[in-house]
Amino acid sequence: MKKNMLPAEIIESKIYLIRKHKVMLDRDLAELYGVETKNLKRQVKRNINRFPPEFMFILSKKEFEDWRCQFGTSNSDKMGLRYSPMMFTEQGVAMLSSVLNSERAIQVNIQIMKTFIRIREMLTNNEELRRRLDEMESKYDKNFQVVFRAIKHLLTDPKSKVTKIGFKPDK
Repeated sequence: MKKNMLPAEIIESKIYLIRKHKVMLDRDLAELYGVETKNLKRQVKRNINRFPPEFMFILSKKEFEDWRCQFGTSNSDKMGLRYSPMMFTEQGVAMLSSVLNSERAIQVNIQIMKTFIRIREMLTNNEELRRRLDEMESKYDKNFQVVFRAIKHLLTDPKSKVTKIGFKPDK
């Protein structure tokens, strides 16, 4: 194992779900690659034809404002976002390896790709298990319904049922 391997948890914590896509921010990727964000953006702009919208997109003004509100505003680069970030999908992250040629970028890219694959496998396995439970549930009598409901409850995403509290402005 290489000495500069990043724990999968660090990479996973930098993957967000935006526009129904798992994405990584330009500044997070720059940090992982050990380059400045402006240099990463410069390389992407120089090679923009390699980054179609399904590989990389920039947040809309509304999305950007919502994003900034989640983090708060700040004069520091490490705190609030001042400029709309580039968001890279899994394919966009893979394409970054063709425009960033450092050894560290290549190794980090491999780790990021493995993390995306692992997340996809976990989601697929969960769906396969849910499908099998549905099949079994239809075969067995009503006495097992309580067991199946309990198992399905364990498979549901706890984040999807969390009710947010606090002030909710009218839209």
